[in-house]
Amino acid sequence: MSLEEKIREKLKGIIDPELGLNIVDLGLIYELKVDNGKALIRMSLTTPACPYGPKILSDAKKAVENVPGVKEARVEITFNPPWNPSMASDEVKAMFENII
Repeated sequence: MSLEEKIREKLKGIIDPELGLNIVDLGLIYELKVDNGKALIRMSLTTPACPYGPKILSDAKKAVENVPGVKEARVEITFNPPWNPSMASDEVKAMFENII
């Protein structure tokens, strides 16, 4: 398993409290790069007004920093493009369809 895959797996442990789903399957991770042990995660939130945003970002940074091989982690937030449910994994999309 590559370092990027290990990081992505670790990020699956970060749950959006409002939806109860992990940030990877929700499609909130827009970019993940690793260079010489330095990880860059560019991600979004389900809404710019998400009250859990600071905690999600902090938890993501801590999780990535705990992956063996990662020396440093930087998590950046972006709302370009704005998140929408179509960005989620097929499993999550199916869950949304069953709710609506």
